[in-house]
Amino acid sequence: MNRRSVPAWLLAVSLALNAGILVAVALHQLRPPPKAPAMQPSPVNLPDYLQLSGEQRQRWQQLEPAFLRDVAANWAEIRRHREALVRHIFADQPQRAAIDAEQARIAALQAAQQQRVIAQLLAERALLDDGQRARLMALLLSRYAQESSEEELLHRD
Repeated sequence: MNRRSVPAWLLAVSLALNAGILVAVALHQLRPPPKAPAMQPSPVNLPDYLQLSGEQRQRWQQLEPAFLRDVAANWAEIRRHREALVRHIFADQPQRAAIDAEQARIAALQAAQQQRVIAQLLAERALLDDGQRARLMALLLSRYAQESSEEELLHRD
């Protein structure tokens, strides 16, 4: 190539690149909007759904407040550490030790959360009869089958 053809070649490459970007943007705009995430299952009033007796309702109401308070506090802590993890990952100079520390803290909080849920379900199980246990188990299994993490939803087309 001679010296005069280099600028012409660069101009052609630049125009082709710009045209490619314009086509990509246009195609992106023409794509149908992404599907809305699957509808969240409607809330269920478990005491009604399980047809708890008066005594069972009273015991249920004694179990729930501390559990719900602890779960909410734990999720808030998990969210805080997830945000810190994302900030560490996308920092100008990611520090692997900081990322690993946040990940380990999230894993510990998730393990504690799982133990809370197991303890609560065992306590609930103890106050239910066989039919109520079967209904609660079926409800939980159907809900778990529908769950997706936020990260999964972000990366789906």
